[in-house]
Amino acid sequence: MVMYNPTRTTTYPSEPIDKGLRYHFLGGGEEVGNIGCVIEDHTQTKLLFDYGLSPTKPPKYPAAAPKVSDTIITHAHIDHIGMVPWLNSSFNTRLHATSFTSKISKLMWDDCYKISKIEGYPLAWDKINASESEAAWNVHEYNSMNELDQWSWCLRRAGHIPGAAMIDIQTPENKILITGDFDTRNSRLVEGAKPIKSDILFMEGTYGGKNHPNRQEEEQRFLRSVEKVVENNGTVLIPSFAMGRSQDILMILQDSDFDLNIHYDGMGKKITKTMLECPEMILNPSALKLAFGNSKKVSSKSDRKKALDADVIVTTSGMLEGGPAIWYLNRLRIDKRNTIFLTGYQAEGTGGRMLLEKSRLPIYGNITQIDLETKKFDFSTHAGHDELVQFAKDTEAKDVVLYHTDPNTARPALSKSLSELGINVHSPMNRETYFID
Repeated sequence: MVMYNPTRTTTYPSEPIDKGLRYHFLGGGEEVGNIGCVIEDHTQTKLLFDYGLSPTKPPKYPAAAPKVSDTIITHAHIDHIGMVPWLNSSFNTRLHATSFTSKISKLMWDDCYKISKIEGYPLAWDKINASESEAAWNVHEYNSMNELDQWSWCLRRAGHIPGAAMIDIQTPENKILITGDFDTRNSRLVEGAKPIKSDILFMEGTYGGKNHPNRQEEEQRFLRSVEKVVENNGTVLIPSFAMGRSQDILMILQDSDFDLNIHYDGMGKKITKTMLECPEMILNPSALKLAFGNSKKVSSKSDRKKALDADVIVTTSGMLEGGPAIWYLNRLRIDKRNTIFLTGYQAEGTGGRMLLEKSRLPIYGNITQIDLETKKFDFSTHAGHDELVQFAKDTEAKDVVLYHTDPNTARPALSKSLSELGINVHSPMNRETYFID
């Protein structure tokens, strides 16, 4: 495996400031994913929130972080946590998160490492760094106040996935809220985020300019579509994100009018077991336990072959970038009664995006035509445009920094809506330094 070296030279400035707030995105400023941002004020109190990588082809990495004593991780998706082992091994940084995020981190890092070896993309850390980083976690309950030099802070529920948190900070001069990935709507798994009064809001804008369909109607459309395929003796392949989406899908399928034969494969199985060990993080743990219990867990090659006769296969990867989903697709594609249901964001350059746009994708190195029906369903757990605008309005923030957002599509529409409310909108670029007085 080739090692990616971010170097010890950082783009973050070393000189102190005498007023206001300084912020600097190492990644994720004008892009979705790849998050890492340093904030600092005149007291020289400084922290980094999130430090991830985007495992696209080729992968995207944030710029090198400066030396920081403390990093707060909003949640355990790899685009927010993927570079943390390098950070900890380089600076012995203290890591802060909810208990679930800390518990699941090693599993996410191990999977990232495994995929990097299989696909040959570089990493800045090894398995020893990941293991050592486990000891650096400081676990925090929601709404429990903590101190960092001259600042007070706590974690607030962010919706999105179990363990996801917003960061609520009080500095000597400002109340700051950092959303991380968030959703104000309840999902099957978690309760939605609530606005917190703030002066400065750092808000992700993944779905700026886009609104989601009604969740209940979309779930019913999904279930009726599944049942139609099953009636025709076909199999539905549902590539799903292991963290959050696959569990959501299992619970939706539990509500089918059919007695579905559901097989569950991939890393989501381990993550689901960890979720059930943290019931306080789940909106309805009994519903998850029931849905998980009613699925057949795939744990061997023979199990995988049996799953080809299932009604539904829920498996990783969610963007068809390897994993068991490719194995299943390669075998199911010969029977046109089978279908593929995509239920999550398909990033540019991924197999899922190619399938949607061109009806083909790479299978074991060969671009392969897929003649199966492919449907897309919106089960996003990011806030849509209207929720983003209302959330910002309800925080009463004077300044809103938009990040984790596409600069050509999502950001302009969201910036326009927020500016019309009289909010000062900031649109940062990566590796640039900005100030809010």
